Amino acid sequence: MNKIVNETAQEWLRGFLPAPMVASRQERLRGCLGALLGLLATGLISRVVVGGGMALPLIIAPVGASAVLLFAAPASPLAQPWPMIGGNLVSAIIGVTCAHWIHDPLFAAPLATTLAIAAMFTLRCLHPPSGAVALTAVLGGPTITALGYHFILFPVALNSLVMMLTAIAFNSATGRPYPHPQRPKPNPHHTVDKTPLARLGISQEDLRTALGQYDQVLDISADELEALFQRAEMNAYHRRFGEITCAQIMSRDVVAVEFGTSLQDAWSLLRRHQIRALPVLDPARRVIGMATDLDFMASADLDAFDGLAARFRRIIRKPTTIYTDRPEAVGQIMRRNVPTVSEDTHIVELVPLMVDAGQRHIAVVDATRKLSGIISQSDLVAALYRGGLKAG
Repeated sequence: MNKIVNETAQEWLRGFLPAPMVASRQERLRGCLGALLGLLATGLISRVVVGGGMALPLIIAPVGASAVLLFAAPASPLAQPWPMIGGNLVSAIIGVTCAHWIHDPLFAAPLATTLAIAAMFTLRCLHPPSGAVALTAVLGGPTITALGYHFILFPVALNSLVMMLTAIAFNSATGRPYPHPQRPKPNPHHTVDKTPLARLGISQEDLRTALGQYDQVLDISADELEALFQRAEMNAYHRRFGEITCAQIMSRDVVAVEFGTSLQDAWSLLRRHQIRALPVLDPARRVIGMATDLDFMASADLDAFDGLAARFRRIIRKPTTIYTDRPEAVGQIMRRNVPTVSEDTHIVELVPLMVDAGQRHIAVVDATRKLSGIISQSDLVAALYRGGLKAG
């Protein structure tokens, strides 16, 4: 009996230990720098707007808590613009109202926070620091109390707006989409079918049902959960099938062209080698684009190459695509900013690129970023098939 009690107590005490930090050092520094810039911009702009002679706080304390969410956890549903702006404003309104009508802070403070939480749930703008905004309106002291409903505009509205705009600029510049998309990406083929990766395994509907059954607020969105599950599945595949790298399955004798290669010559290369894509290289053999058969078919000058392909062009040509009147070089029709992978990349990393991003060919580069190979969808399918046989 004592052993069971001791084990239960130890398990309970473990709940006080901090969870392992999985964010990299670079990500931690990024969040710290963002908070520094956000709070600095908020303070400076507030000083310009209200002037330095006023006895008002340029930044209210809850904004510091908002900075943690906006810059350290920008993907959180609690950190998005509507929870940030809506939560702070509705909490400020409720806090000022409670302070005005209930003169005893002992009762006004808890009631303001409770009503603020209820309002944020109703308006779908739950933002934890907003609870502190309601408390600040009640317990902020004579200066805050004297502001009355002006407290909503300054400092709350101004602080919130500047922090949100800074978060948008900083997170976007550092590779963290903000606002974070809360809906799954649609099928790129514009059909009702799910994307290939969503047809097996855990679906969005499964996640939403499970979240409803869990019946607690989680600081992560459904699409982020789905991405984590997909990453876990890829890690499991990696563990099961071992190391199969891009260098092992890529084609090394790559037919490539340069930016200035004529369309006629490039089209001839496609036909002669019976391939469907040509990496486009700069003089240093670094990949700057990819020209596929579909790009040729969509070009305005294809009639000179092949009458049958020209008929295909008239069927599939995208009306919104704009080219020069008479494109003459591959660089005019190539797809820019195409993804590349390194030679030691595990092949499982190619799956989302080819399935979700719609890439039919992926260029492989060496340590100096020069082209060393190319992988097609058929190469990946064959590798996964052979890997499955080996594992089995």
